[in-house]
Amino acid sequence: MPALNRMLKIALVGGVALSVASCAAQRAMLPFGLGGKEENTAIATEGQRISVLEFEQQLAPSAALSGRDFFLPGPQAATAWPVPGGTIENSVEHVIAAPEFAVAWKRDIGAGSSKTSQVMAPIVADGGKVFVLDGDSTVTAVDSGSGEILWKHNVKPDERERGGGILGFGIGRGGGQVSGGFGGGVAVGGGKVFVASGYRTMSALDAATGAVLWTVRTDVPLHGAPTVAGARVFVVDIDNQIIAFDTATGQQSWSYRGIAEPARIMRASSPAVSGDTVIAPFSSGEVVALRASNGQAVWNQVLSRSSRTSALSEIRDIAGRPVISRGFVYAVSHSGMMQAMDIRSGQPKWSLPVAGVNAPLPAGDVVYVVSKSGELTLVNRDTGGVYWTKDLNVGRVRQEGGLFGFFDRTVRPEWSGPILASNRLVLVNSDGEAVAFDPKTGLQTASINLGSAAYVAPAAYNGALYVLTDRGELVSIR
Repeated sequence: MPALNRMLKIALVGGVALSVASCAAQRAMLPFGLGGKEENTAIATEGQRISVLEFEQQLAPSAALSGRDFFLPGPQAATAWPVPGGTIENSVEHVIAAPEFAVAWKRDIGAGSSKTSQVMAPIVADGGKVFVLDGDSTVTAVDSGSGEILWKHNVKPDERERGGGILGFGIGRGGGQVSGGFGGGVAVGGGKVFVASGYRTMSALDAATGAVLWTVRTDVPLHGAPTVAGARVFVVDIDNQIIAFDTATGQQSWSYRGIAEPARIMRASSPAVSGDTVIAPFSSGEVVALRASNGQAVWNQVLSRSSRTSALSEIRDIAGRPVISRGFVYAVSHSGMMQAMDIRSGQPKWSLPVAGVNAPLPAGDVVYVVSKSGELTLVNRDTGGVYWTKDLNVGRVRQEGGLFGFFDRTVRPEWSGPILASNRLVLVNSDGEAVAFDPKTGLQTASINLGSAAYVAPAAYNGALYVLTDRGELVSIR
């Protein structure tokens, strides 16, 4: 077998070499100079490397902050987590939660992620209940203490599909409920659970029983999770339109449409609200401030790097929730910009070259942010200076797939969070871990096996952390 493997590898390498040579010959044969001239090109000699990231800015720790301590507030009780960001500002600095950092219980709450659906809705909690939305658009209310399932309701429209089941369009099937919706999320307030759905519906359910109070249809699927503030509930659809609904009736109060951008990340972001200002995140990279009362635009910022080095960096989505804290808006785009903006004018205070899909975490004197490559960075809130950056994936990167040692791929875990809980900085990842880090140094202090990948940031409520895994399990950590 070793001899056979060596022969196969030699054959594969030979095939690649012949293909390259063939391509060069074909270029030389193209007419009108289409193949290009053969010119001297720079070749890396032994001991030299040409970086493909040479145009990318790098985060460097500030010499002025080296060895300097910073203030973090003490933990506070989280007696409600009614919206995906914990508060309508999406700002929770430090909570009392999971002091023992051990799993209390796990509950199967419904469908996990599949080829046609995704578990992506953040957890909310209030009135002794935790509310989650599974991969099949079923809302489940769970007793926050015992994990007992109290009620369930599926918000998928009861409509007959046209056609059958091929390619997800129902060809060859006799009908049933609509399938293939994704996105949306839940929020709770005033005794109601508000449910945004990828099936073009916005609903209000009775928080005690799950009974439907009202449902309205929307023109396009709702991608983001809702934020309820006062008499309105705000949500963003896949056309980059933020819609304000009346919480009592479901009637649309107003809407505002940003720049259309179909490319987006599979995360459910949510607007942030402070007073009469609502901050809307869009997949175009726009962060827009609007009057919560009438939808009038106040200012607009686009978080996008002027130099981009890959097609993936062209995706500008603000996939993590924007955060309002102490008069500033903090947001991160997928295309590589983190920015602090004055909430009144939108004027940037500072910006950093960070590409991310998670909400930043302002706490005390600092802001924590996790990049899409798995780097945890600690930033000075006032200046944007960097204290330190830690690679969370040290020891976790691995090679998978491939054939006889060729064409394997490098796998780096994806991280979601963080949340500062009982003096631990907690994140979850796609390897199925909940990991605690020292908030001062960034060093790992503990980890828990969740049993399945987790792509939704933890929520805190009544002394516990709650994590929803990609398999559709709700995990309580005490």
